[in-house]
Amino acid sequence: MRNLVLVLGDQLDAESAAFDGFDKTQDRVWMAEVAEENTHVWCHKMRIAFFLSAMRHFRNHLESRNIEVCYHELTVQPQNDCRSTFAEVLELDVQKYAPQKLIVVEPGDWRVQEALKTAADALGIKLEIRPDRHFYCSVEDFKEWVSGRKTLVMEFFYRWMRKKHDILMEPGGKPVGGEWNFDRDNRKSFGKSGPVDSYSPKTFKPDDITRVVIAMVEQRFADHPGSLENFLLPVTRRQASAMLRHFIQDTLPKFGLFEDAMWTGEAFLYHSRLSAALNVKLLAPHECVNAAVIAYQNGLAPLNSVEGFVRQILGWREFVRGVYWVEMPSYSKRNFLEADRDVPSFFWDGDTDMECVRQSMQHVIEHGYSHHIHRLMVLGNLAQLLGVHPLKFHEWHMAMYVDAVDWVSLPNTLGMSQFGDGGTVGTKPYCSTGNYINRMSPFCKNCRFDHRKRIGEDACPFTTLYWNFLDRHYDRLKNNHRMTFAVKNLEKRREDVDEMSSILEQSRLLQEKMTGNE
Repeated sequence: MRNLVLVLGDQLDAESAAFDGFDKTQDRVWMAEVAEENTHVWCHKMRIAFFLSAMRHFRNHLESRNIEVCYHELTVQPQNDCRSTFAEVLELDVQKYAPQKLIVVEPGDWRVQEALKTAADALGIKLEIRPDRHFYCSVEDFKEWVSGRKTLVMEFFYRWMRKKHDILMEPGGKPVGGEWNFDRDNRKSFGKSGPVDSYSPKTFKPDDITRVVIAMVEQRFADHPGSLENFLLPVTRRQASAMLRHFIQDTLPKFGLFEDAMWTGEAFLYHSRLSAALNVKLLAPHECVNAAVIAYQNGLAPLNSVEGFVRQILGWREFVRGVYWVEMPSYSKRNFLEADRDVPSFFWDGDTDMECVRQSMQHVIEHGYSHHIHRLMVLGNLAQLLGVHPLKFHEWHMAMYVDAVDWVSLPNTLGMSQFGDGGTVGTKPYCSTGNYINRMSPFCKNCRFDHRKRIGEDACPFTTLYWNFLDRHYDRLKNNHRMTFAVKNLEKRREDVDEMSSILEQSRLLQEKMTGNE
């Protein structure tokens, strides 16, 4: 054999650089389902089933093109697996096939990349790591943009990308509509009646392959969190493309206005839910952005919705990927706020009487998904206020979300959500009292806690913990210009010594109760 081409579970792209120069007579594809990738964090059943089903469908697609695939499937009984890690399985196949070289596209996880390098070195075989063409911005291009900058601001990167790729641009370098960012138009909450449009999210009935995977996961990973009752995800390129079309035609027009809104029992609202398909490469970012821009040009979607969607992909997604590869491996060890607590137990099972958290966790448990405000301003906000260790929060997110891959999860969780990097990704901590949640959802009306109260049995934990968070990190935050208003409010609050003392004591009890840390 000439080349053994390694295809990982988040690289399901038949046009990948891994297949450049592929010769069916001399080369073979290698894919492996290994236990470690489902157990190094306590993975949600939905996440395991999604990756394995998508991988098996991709294998079948390659074989339909007469490409020989060496594929290892997990079975119900762990003792039937040949090995439990990529390196161990790869060792067997290198000995069996004796390839001259291993080829892989840049992995999406530093840990996996290092494991493959170590395995290749131990086997005495060359490992060729090829650039990932999936993204608009290569790692080298991002390093060039970063060079000489004291701070990394996503908005400036986004504008650079818009200009570089001529997306939503007018002649002369001006943005379409005269503004780079329409965020101010995209912060509406629903009225008392909630979402008024009937909306049916695009779903896909499990086929035979997926049903086999689901049955295996239910048995082998029975003690893992989450449910598989709502497995309606796209697991093929065709299905992912159908989901993109559905979003562009049916929900993109309303996406912008209500992208930050939450509603009882509504996991998806007007969000695309394309992130999982994008992150395993069943979709390309270029086709998502192009489809949205064409919808705007044809008068089918307003600019604020299209620009907001484009910014998520062209701006934020590319930005965090660049940060990950420029800053790793030291990035994962950052802990600017010196947080040290465990993730609350109800982040695994949703068993809490905080209505906003219960609603958010219901989405996660049932779908392996919640939209960005549930992640950032409910679950992430609470973890940060409690003082959860940022890496533990990242590991929880990696376990519980179907769309989580290390390169996108780590900067979003440790960085933006938990401010663990001290401002590399986000310029301020994303923290708030219960007032924000009340403004963007109806949750507080059905909660036993009062979002306005700071102390007492019915005080909202978010509100109590918020003031404690500002107090304990006062010296770190007082010079952050984006926290000026919050810091001044804290200084006023501190004037009432008795109330502040009560807030701090109640916060201590909440932290101990929710995280189990003394």
